[in-house]
Amino acid sequence: MPPAQAKISRLHGERSQSFSSYSPPTFDPAVRQAALGSISAGALGPPAAVKRPPIVYPALLSRVANAFVQRITTSPRIKDSIEYKDCFDGRDAVDKIAFIIKTTDRNLALLLGRALDAQKLFHDVTYDHRLRDSVNELYQFRNKTITGGPRIRSMESIDYRPSYPAPEATDELDTVNGVFTLLTDCYSPTCTRDKLCYSIACPRRLEQQSRLNLTPNGGLKRALSRSSSKEKKDQRLWITSVPKEISDAVSPDEKKRQEVIYELIYTEKDFVNDLKYLNDKWITPIRNMDLLPESRRESFIDRVFYNIKDVYAVNSKLGEALLKRQQTYSVIPEVGDIFLEHVVNFAPFVLYGANQIEAKYEFEHEKSMNSAFSRFVEETERRPESRKLELNGYLTKPTTRLGRYPLLLEAVLKYTKDDNPDKTAIPQVINIIKDFLQKVNLESGKCENAFNLRQINKGLTWKGEPMELNLLAKDRQLIMKGPLKKKGTSSEHADIYVFLFDHVLLLTKEKKGKGPEGYKVHKRPIRLELLTLSTMEEPVMKSSRRTSSLIPHKPSHASNVVAKITPTSNPLSKITSDKSGFPIVFSHIGRHGGSFTLYATTHAGRKNWMDRIQKQIQALKNKADSWKLLPVSERFFPASNKVNCSSTYDNGRRLVIGTDSGVFVGKPKGHFIRVLPRERVSQVDVMEDERILLVLAEKHLLAYGLEALDPNDPNNPNKRGKKLGSSISFFKTGVCQGKTLVGTVKNSSNALDSNSNIKTLEPIEQDGSKKNKHMFRTMLRGGNNEMFKEFYIPREVTSLHFLRNTLCVGCSKGFELIDLNTNTQELLDKSDPTLDFVHKKDENLKPLAIYRIGAGDSFTFLLCYEEFAFYVDKIGRRARNNWIIHWEGMPTFCALSLPYVIAFDPSFIEIRHVETGDLVQIIPGNNIRCLHHIANQPGAIHVVMVCHYVLLGRRSCNLRILKYFSNIHNCISRGCFLLLTLDG
Repeated sequence: MPPAQAKISRLHGERSQSFSSYSPPTFDPAVRQAALGSISAGALGPPAAVKRPPIVYPALLSRVANAFVQRITTSPRIKDSIEYKDCFDGRDAVDKIAFIIKTTDRNLALLLGRALDAQKLFHDVTYDHRLRDSVNELYQFRNKTITGGPRIRSMESIDYRPSYPAPEATDELDTVNGVFTLLTDCYSPTCTRDKLCYSIACPRRLEQQSRLNLTPNGGLKRALSRSSSKEKKDQRLWITSVPKEISDAVSPDEKKRQEVIYELIYTEKDFVNDLKYLNDKWITPIRNMDLLPESRRESFIDRVFYNIKDVYAVNSKLGEALLKRQQTYSVIPEVGDIFLEHVVNFAPFVLYGANQIEAKYEFEHEKSMNSAFSRFVEETERRPESRKLELNGYLTKPTTRLGRYPLLLEAVLKYTKDDNPDKTAIPQVINIIKDFLQKVNLESGKCENAFNLRQINKGLTWKGEPMELNLLAKDRQLIMKGPLKKKGTSSEHADIYVFLFDHVLLLTKEKKGKGPEGYKVHKRPIRLELLTLSTMEEPVMKSSRRTSSLIPHKPSHASNVVAKITPTSNPLSKITSDKSGFPIVFSHIGRHGGSFTLYATTHAGRKNWMDRIQKQIQALKNKADSWKLLPVSERFFPASNKVNCSSTYDNGRRLVIGTDSGVFVGKPKGHFIRVLPRERVSQVDVMEDERILLVLAEKHLLAYGLEALDPNDPNNPNKRGKKLGSSISFFKTGVCQGKTLVGTVKNSSNALDSNSNIKTLEPIEQDGSKKNKHMFRTMLRGGNNEMFKEFYIPREVTSLHFLRNTLCVGCSKGFELIDLNTNTQELLDKSDPTLDFVHKKDENLKPLAIYRIGAGDSFTFLLCYEEFAFYVDKIGRRARNNWIIHWEGMPTFCALSLPYVIAFDPSFIEIRHVETGDLVQIIPGNNIRCLHHIANQPGAIHVVMVCHYVLLGRRSCNLRILKYFSNIHNCISRGCFLLLTLDG
């Protein structure tokens, strides 16, 4: 066999083995020729053999490391029943390296990966071995505290080849730096493919020899050190520890059983010795030497080594019992009884495992900040008794040891006879240990999540005023983190570092320089309920801007535009190459919304991000789904008959719908019948006690008897309404000073002189002699008495509210109070400095609604504006100074259904708790408008939203009901109706 083939075959045989120590490989020319042949491109081979060039110059470890970090996908993995976060397996690592350098030789990729491993880019999760090409071996990036990935500085050189894209340089401290000589180009500037340089090891000379089938010169040759290519096997076996006559007297299965028991005992002894090593070589010197200030030594030892002494106390007793059994019997009859006695004391493993992330961070932080401690660490790890294993490897041993017990005990059980007591005892032991492992995974996950949240919260910096993310809340979760590119370029530098929490998506940029690790907030945090995702091939939901008025009769022109981006309309729609990346379109609806695109470096990475985000959005929806949409009527109203308003009567059992073609009545889930053929009905209201139907059509306010809603009597004289006013902008019914009133608002049409006239009318009983005539039982009568009042406001009024003793109007100047003696005053106290944030807005702030919260003399008013909501007391001064709601959207209307306040943005319904201000639920939609609302009355909130739908070529509408559920099993009779218009 030729030398090169022999060398490669030997490497292939060792592909799944680890290096106990590593030194950069040096190959003879034949081996180098064989390796280079697998990645030939350009000058490395003839034109016919040219393959796709490597993504980066493969000889520079810094560039390979950057490309590797960008492309490898990490995720939680399980090994020996222990969950490890942000891991990747050995096979995937070799796959990615082979892809980066464009080779089919997995041995070459494995060697390059081990060079990265030797530079401490990543490590085996148990710190036991180097990179192996195996799906069963898991690895983590070494410098992952928050980011989950390393910090790498690229190395530029004057021999940089333009054919390889250059990664952007970063100013990070932790570097992967070096040259993988096996894959270098010739450094001589005069060397060409036709005129070679003098070097006998020139890559082009090797390529020429391969092309011309020449025998390679012996040249400079040095064999690989065996100690660097093969691990020494432990020869501790049971069969060598007992006399031959004893081993020959037992069955083959019993020999295997004894070998496993022997391994169980000597590995337990090694584990106890490792714990003793930690105490003798680390804890004691740190406590006694002048490495740290004396005041910090004990706290540092507690944080790094935590309860390692408790673990030692448990396992030293277990180890002694096993050794005593081994010394008593040459053929050990059972071990299950020993484990049953001691395994119940394994609780210290749970506490220790939970503290691992804190211990590692504290150790690494001290090492980076304390030069004396760093020298001590380096010297200690080089000692023979350290066995070339760093401290982190020893710190993980208690957790990995707990995971090894079930594997060893199951192997013992496999070769145990049925009549042996271990057949019963060992399964009990395994179940107990697995319960402890589950607790370790649970508690370590909680502690790691809490640690990451604290670090992120501490490291965030904001451009302007910081927002409260509540990252330290009890149940807060960090679900995913990682880099995404801001632009689809070939740069290996990730522009944006993204954090996915259980409630928001946070986009940041990593801080550069030598300071502590941190993140600058790049964009306003996005609540997941307001986020939608798509690729460039899918429809993208664009954020709408409010253009509709609060007044129900005015048409709303706000819309959520759904743009179908097709491959022909956008050249980026089918991006699959590494050059441009894999796009994710983030669409944020609401006041601060918009759409932007970030790029993942791999298809798998994009899928992982989208799956995780969408899963959490759905989880939030399921968790907070207190308000549910239930069908009322489907595909009844065509899109040409626009629904403008609604009301209820017959104690909420019947609906009154006002549309562009008239007034309709019907029952939920039933048919609707037109009872009044009026054009452009913008407002309807039913005064059921007074048996009056009010209709605002084409700005004329008409009063009908309630009999007009009877669909079976089309000729009823009451279907001819009485005109109460013209040029009416809107009206409102309510109770003030114990009287049921109707307020009408007539706004001036002169844009240069905005003013409003407000009239209040009261229903009055008619003479009983007229009851038999086709007339109303009650009427709206005005006169010069106190039952009728008219007010003039020198501003445009947008809303009208009935309080207990006064009227409150919302206008361009804010909220104003009007008593029935026509006196007006501003609601807010201008002398209150805590209300400056409102006064500074002047006339740019639109008031939406005012609600009385509380009973007796302790009541307050909840004031809802289009930007925020807050409380004031009865004299107009700020109440609950630290309480304020900043709306996520730009609401056009606010409704109250205690204990919730509901804001209606054209894009979504925002439901918040009136006591805490917390966001409870988001209900997305299109062109949402609130049609009718009576505070705190069941079924009194009516909403319409537009949807895009085609059914057999016909445009149609859906009517649904939105009800509130206190929980999934108990339906409360509080709710609101949702009229859903489907438009093709």
